[in-house]
Amino acid sequence: MVKKSKGLVINQPEPIRKQVYTYLREQILNHTIESSSRLVESQIAKEIGSSRTPVREALHLLEKDGFIEAIPRVGYRVKKLRWKELEEIFEIRWINESLACKWAIRNIDVKNIRALEKNIKDTEQVVNNGTHHLFLNYDEEFHGILVQASGSRHLYELCQHLRRLMLRYRTESIVRSKPTIKKALEGHIQIFNNLKNKNVKGIEKALEEHLHWSKEDIRLKALSHSENSEKS
Repeated sequence: MVKKSKGLVINQPEPIRKQVYTYLREQILNHTIESSSRLVESQIAKEIGSSRTPVREALHLLEKDGFIEAIPRVGYRVKKLRWKELEEIFEIRWINESLACKWAIRNIDVKNIRALEKNIKDTEQVVNNGTHHLFLNYDEEFHGILVQASGSRHLYELCQHLRRLMLRYRTESIVRSKPTIKKALEGHIQIFNNLKNKNVKGIEKALEEHLHWSKEDIRLKALSHSENSEKS
């Protein structure tokens, strides 16, 4: 259940359902709401001072993005992190992003190149300054620019959905150590260099290695105390 704090202040004009979604998502990510906790629509609405409709809509969005799951005649509960789900997401993500990279090599323009260069520089500053909590934003931005460069709106939407499904897993692992962030940055640089050189085989290899490392890093850091025991 949502723990009482200073609470959510509803602001306009952002839709209330989006504000409730963001509020609950952050509580899940920072473990204020623990894994397997129940989320009851009526209680949440009462605690944050909202009607039930935007809370219901927010819960549906959280379910769609993989944060919670519906339990018949009970309501919702926060999903556990699961190795099998992680493997599935990475497999689908590899297929989609490798296609995006191929199309990006064909369609990328100077604007995309400069955006990726800036992203890498900004990420290097995060590593050097120790502001590790900012890395996830730049990581999402890097892959977003990469897929946008493919020129396919449908592919972009698919990849963004997969990244939202991965957010809890990545949050658990990426912010824990500087070496993890440095390794992720190295992967981004390899992908970018191959993209700039229009090396199709090179970018496929760089992306595959980057995603494989990311999956194993999550397995070791985020799942070692929960779902890793269920891997087999």
